[in-house]
Parts: sequence; C-alpha cells; structure tokens
Amino acid sequence: MLSSKVTCNSHGQDSSYFLGWEEYEKNPYDEIKNPKGIIQMGLAENQLNFDLLESWLHNNPQPSAFKNQNNQSIFKELALFQDYHGLPAFKNALVKFMSEIRGNTVSFDTNNLVLTAGATSANETLMFCLANPGDAFLIPTPYYPGFDRDLKWRTGAEIVPIHCSSLNGFRITKSAVEEAYKQAQKQKFKVKGILVTNPSNPLGTSLTLNELDILVNFISTRNIHLISDEIYSGTVFSLMNTEIAKRVHIVYSLSKDLGLPGFRIGAIYSNDELVVSAATKMSSFGLISSQTQYLLSKILSDKKFTKTYLSENRRRLKERHEMLVNGLQASGIRCLQSNAGLFCWVDMRHLLSSNTFEGEMEVWKKIVYEVGLNISPGSSCHCSEPGWFRVCFANMSEETLVVAMQRVKSFVDSMVKKNNMSRHQQLLNRHSRRTKSLPKWVFELSFHQREIAADER
Repeated sequence: MLSSKVTCNSHGQDSSYFLGWEEYEKNPYDEIKNPKGIIQMGLAENQLNFDLLESWLHNNPQPSAFKNQNNQSIFKELALFQDYHGLPAFKNALVKFMSEIRGNTVSFDTNNLVLTAGATSANETLMFCLANPGDAFLIPTPYYPGFDRDLKWRTGAEIVPIHCSSLNGFRITKSAVEEAYKQAQKQKFKVKGILVTNPSNPLGTSLTLNELDILVNFISTRNIHLISDEIYSGTVFSLMNTEIAKRVHIVYSLSKDLGLPGFRIGAIYSNDELVVSAATKMSSFGLISSQTQYLLSKILSDKKFTKTYLSENRRRLKERHEMLVNGLQASGIRCLQSNAGLFCWVDMRHLLSSNTFEGEMEVWKKIVYEVGLNISPGSSCHCSEPGWFRVCFANMSEETLVVAMQRVKSFVDSMVKKNNMSRHQQLLNRHSRRTKSLPKWVFELSFHQREIAADER
C-alpha cells in the first residue's frame, strides 16, 4: 500500500505553467539546430551575467580548485562531515551581501539565518514551522504558480487568494486583504499569515510603502505572520517594532541575484528564536554542500566584485526589460509598468476571442504550439482577470529575444487580419440576411429605378 502522496494531484504539475515547460523540452529552440523550435520565455532565470562570474573564477582559481589563499588543498576538510548550521564564513558573507543589495540600510545577524537548499525548501520549511495541516496563508494574486506545490503539497497548508485588480495595477488594498480573511473564515481555515513576493512574481513590481503599511498593520491586528519571499528592500524593517518583527520572516535566494539556481542556495531570516531553531533542525533534510558554501563565501566576500556585479546586473536587466517592452509595444501589446524582476506582466486582453479564461487558454495554446513561445498564462498564476501573461526576458540571448519579438509581431498581425476579415464577413452576412427578408416588390422597384437611371445616362 503506497502513501496518498503518490496518487494525489495536489502537486500542481498539471498546471499550464508546467505544461508549457514540457512542450518546450520536447522541441527546444536552437538558432542553428532547431530554428523553428519553441523559445523558453516561461523560465525566470538570470543568464545575463555569467561572463562576470566566469571572469572572477578565472582570476581567482583557488576557490574552485578547493585551495586556500596559500594554494594548499582543503578538499579533505570540505569533503568530511559538516555541521548543518552551515559554514560560518559563508553565513557571514551572505548576510553582508543581503545588506549590500538593500543599500546597506539594514544589517542582518547570522544567528537569525538558516541555510536551505533553495527558496523552495525555505518556503516549505517556514510552512512547517508556522502552520498546521488545514491552516491557511493569504497570498496576493497573481502569484507564482509553484507556491501551490511549495506551500501545500507536503505541509497540508492551504492558500487563500487576496484578489488584486488591474484597475489599480494589481496593488494590495486593505479591503482585498480583509475580504480574503473573511473568505478563509467562511471555509473554516485558521489564518496563520500572509505571504508576499517582493518584487512580485509575476508582476515585476516592488511593494509600495502604503502596501507595506497595510500588511504590517493587518498582521499586527490579527497577530499573524508575514513571509516576504526574496525581498530586495529593507524598508519593511523600519515599519516594525520588536514584537511585530518576530512575526516577519524573509526568504532569500541567490537564484536571481547571482543567477545560480543550480547551486541551490536559499535562506530563511527570522527574528523568532523558536522558528530559527526549528527551521535549523529541518534544514538537515536539504543541506547546501560545503564545497558550494566555500566557493560562494569567497565570491561574496570580494566586495569590489560584488559592487561591480550588482551595478552591472541592474543595468543589463533594465536594458533587456526595455527591449522586451519596446518589442511588444511595436506589436500593439502593453505591459504593466514594472521596476524589478526577470519578467513582464503582459496585457493581451485585446487578443482574446472572449473575455474568459477559455479565451485566454485559446490564445496561450496558439502562442505555444503555433508561434513557438512558451509563456505563462495568468490563470496559472491565479489571476482573477483573463488575458494577462508572464513573459520572461533574462534567460536567453539578445538575438533570441529579437526572434521572439518577430514571432509575436507576425502572430498579432495575422490575428488582426483574421479579425478584420471575420468582421467583414459578419457585415456581409447581416446584409445578406436583411436583403433576403425584403419582399419581392422591393427588388422589382429597385430594378425599375436602375433601368430609369440607365436611360437618363
């Protein structure tokens, strides 16, 4: 007899978000080998700065060879058992890097840091620490589709959406949070907290001070927790007293900032000693290798490199973001105004045959199978309005993005032409129906009038 986890469908793998990936993997685009293949625009990965990292490795060969500054091998030392609390040198380097990213406006204590094998593990660990099976977390929509797996599958926790609207740019409002809380109560869920991504995935927007005020006041009033996934700004700390700070927990990762998702570097930062203690024990089920920690401790400790890297990373991301936005605008498609992330939240509502999620899926299938682009439909992100899509821009070369924009232009042009022809045909059909309904004497009169006109000419 197998566990119910083997046969349950709550993993979320059947979501269109993951189905698009599967189609891409069957037919991946390659400029030379498969120029008609599917271009992956559904993967939020930062591939713009490997030249900087590889240059550092070339100039600093000792760490990747597991040698110290005296060129002596430390392979044996790293290969033997390590405490699951993590290497002190790496934890020190990581908290300083987290401060640097936030403009050194806040500082972090290594005693409050728990290392995990990526942000996925960090989020799940926090769910185990904060919620019992059947308890709920509120999450603003649209949200990252993987949360249905990361937060719910093994923990038994529930997600209740905070529905946000395009009317205000999908910003969090007090009324939306209150309504989500009421819906959770109606479903008999005990609400344990709110989880946000900042910057938002998939919106690419940072939380405003007003939104932070709403969230902090709400968790303070309700005595619940706030999880901020991959937060980029330390502003939230300036709004909290000590008691509230104990209920705010940060999930961090080097997947986006350094573009190293394969290294599986994640972390939980919490001011709650009980959460830190429990999460540290749980982290033994998903440790980061000592070799990885050692190498990254050396990279992150090089402050000249990190300063240059962060500055260049922001410049390149902004440039690539503008390239996508301008390319879409040339096709008559607009994006939600954003300031962060590796993607844009794209408005294709005008391309839908009907203002429904069925209409959205119809367009999505055409884009994947006919146009050859894997993008993420808004419904997979639990968006309450059909016609929005998440499109990534940092996981491909500039040349590939040009090809993608050319495909979008051809697709939109063909859609416009098809719609114009359809409208023209509808007009002809209506005219035909009207003429068929007229009595015979009208046609005879019309014919007689044409004869008179012809004689006069």
